[in-house]
Amino acid sequence: MTQTLNDAGIRLCSSAFTALVTEERQDRLSVRLHRPEVRNAIDQQMVDELHAVCSYLESTPKILVLSGTPGDPESGSKGIFASGADIAQLRERRRDDALAGINSGIFDRIAKLPMPVIAALDGYALGGGAELAYAADFRIGTPALRMGNPETNLGILAAAGASWRLKELVGEPVAKQVLLAGKVLTGEDCLRVGLVTELVEPEELMSAAHALADDIAAQDPLAVRISKAVFHAPREAHPVIDTLAQGILFESQAKFDRMQDFLDRKKK
Repeated sequence: MTQTLNDAGIRLCSSAFTALVTEERQDRLSVRLHRPEVRNAIDQQMVDELHAVCSYLESTPKILVLSGTPGDPESGSKGIFASGADIAQLRERRRDDALAGINSGIFDRIAKLPMPVIAALDGYALGGGAELAYAADFRIGTPALRMGNPETNLGILAAAGASWRLKELVGEPVAKQVLLAGKVLTGEDCLRVGLVTELVEPEELMSAAHALADDIAAQDPLAVRISKAVFHAPREAHPVIDTLAQGILFESQAKFDRMQDFLDRKKK
């Protein structure tokens, strides 16, 4: 993809990316994790490139579609989202590295992007890979999906969001099975507990993710952005934040145009 300069002067220098592959459309940015030689283990280079993606999307709000390496039926290779953090790097990290919140910082930034984030998941999504998926607004999987957090087996904890996001997503009993007993969820498990919204075959995964992106893109972008922000506001902010947000939208031109279109269609 060529470099893009938006009105705010922010450039996505994706031509220099080595750990990510990107494709941009008018309403979305597709980002594929690309370290297949190490099962897309999340290292510092990938984190840095994801920060660059976030900087761009914070100034140029678009839907983000995250995916991993697709399988190859001809060679028999299986798809993979991300096998976790790079253990070689992780082994060398010490207290100050942990306190820096390297992975938790980027995953939280992804979760707070203005427009929705869709994770298309195939194969392994473990450890940091699972935590990256938990940070998305939507998750679509395949039957081959295997999601879990084996951190305690490595003598650490899942400190990049799983310890609280997973409980919010699937409830305490399932979250404790994953976080404390090392349970790895299959694609069917993920669908059953609501961790993914649908299961599709691997060859249909990206089409399903883009179909969902199409549904989101058909909505008013400002209404989507504000709805996402209000949805994630703390309970004590409601209902005041809902009322204030609605006041903003009641003055938007899109509200008048879309409602008039609705009324005109009813007359036909």
